[in-house]
Amino acid sequence: MKTQIEFAREGIVTQQMSEVAEREGVSGHYVREQIELGTIVIPNNHNRKPKVVGIGKGLATKVNASIGTSSDIVDYEAEVRKAKAAETAGADTLMELSVGGDLDRVRREVIAAVDLPVGNVPLYQAFCEAARKYGDPNKLDEEMLFDLIEQQCADGMAFMAVHCGINLYTIERLRKQGYRYGGLVSKGGVSMVAWMMKNGKENPLYEKFDRVVDILKKYDTVLSLGNGLRAGAIHDSHDRAMVQELLINCELAELGREMGCQMLVEGPGHMPLDEIKTNIKLQKRMSGDAPYYMLGPISSDVAPGYDHISAAIGSAQSSRYGADLICYITPAEHLALPNEQDVIDGVKAAKVAAYVGDMNKYPEKGRERDKQMSKARRDLDWQQQFELALFPQDAAKIRASRIPEDENTCTMCGDFCASRGAGELFKKDLRGDKI
Repeated sequence: MKTQIEFAREGIVTQQMSEVAEREGVSGHYVREQIELGTIVIPNNHNRKPKVVGIGKGLATKVNASIGTSSDIVDYEAEVRKAKAAETAGADTLMELSVGGDLDRVRREVIAAVDLPVGNVPLYQAFCEAARKYGDPNKLDEEMLFDLIEQQCADGMAFMAVHCGINLYTIERLRKQGYRYGGLVSKGGVSMVAWMMKNGKENPLYEKFDRVVDILKKYDTVLSLGNGLRAGAIHDSHDRAMVQELLINCELAELGREMGCQMLVEGPGHMPLDEIKTNIKLQKRMSGDAPYYMLGPISSDVAPGYDHISAAIGSAQSSRYGADLICYITPAEHLALPNEQDVIDGVKAAKVAAYVGDMNKYPEKGRERDKQMSKARRDLDWQQQFELALFPQDAAKIRASRIPEDENTCTMCGDFCASRGAGELFKKDLRGDKI
């Protein structure tokens, strides 16, 4: 079966393209044209057909939630609950990143539990299986890796983070710069680097990139070029290793697109705010405007327990300057495996960040909702405020927990309600669209 890119090249507007167009308020022709150019992707899979989500140029910034077991905590039912909680909270996509327990089982149960496009990182299971089979993850066989990628695609993965951009040259940059302040923080990245160093071989995902593309293209699974050497500390941001991997991934995005596979490029990581705009501009220029998937970015290293806020600040900036997909960060980042509430908090923080970014990325169409909310607040129209809120139930719950004596006000001001007082003074002066 053909990929979305191949249909687009033939001038065909597919059902998925039409759904994206309708949801985003653009034309089907626009979506088809941008998919042909590689600036929009639709995470898809011929074997599953998940909810249609468009990611890329001219579309709303999307939010990804990541879940998965660890070697310490394996609870299949909990992962399913987290997946459902992420979907309910508003996540657009989901990544299943388990490294503990029966990895086939948890992946398949999560996929069955949600309608969202689900992605994963195949290196996780590959190195887990090698460790179980041989007692040493560095004995991973290349054929086992490619067979596993095929198996996971057959299970219905809509997108897949594959660490193709790590190569021997990139590792040499890491060595020559004196390693790093924060080290390497990608599980898949570290595992691949260790395999390369132990075996004295090139990364097979880089060396045989065309084989990776052929597998994903067969299922129309989006190839998300993983950033295994991303900065895990703001003082490592844009060091030579990180930039070299980004350069390679942008190059590979172009090659994969030419081969007819939908391509995403992944970005860091940890990054100070003053570098975000430049990072996105660099990625867009080098990749031919490929959709950019930002992990965070976490904008400070000193907020454990509140990293979802640190990341939301970075995510809003990222969305503003052109990032297309944001991976949430939870309050448990750097501390523990996220629980269900952590997932919910992480998704909602990222959704706010994406919305704020889009207000500035698309000012001509992204601020009407805020105008209507302002008028509803001025007029003390509580029901309208809830309907316009990003999270109506949360807002209504807080108000219901502290009902004021005068229901037209709130317990913040009570008798000293500024909106009510000013409204009485100036209600005769309202005109135009301020009414």
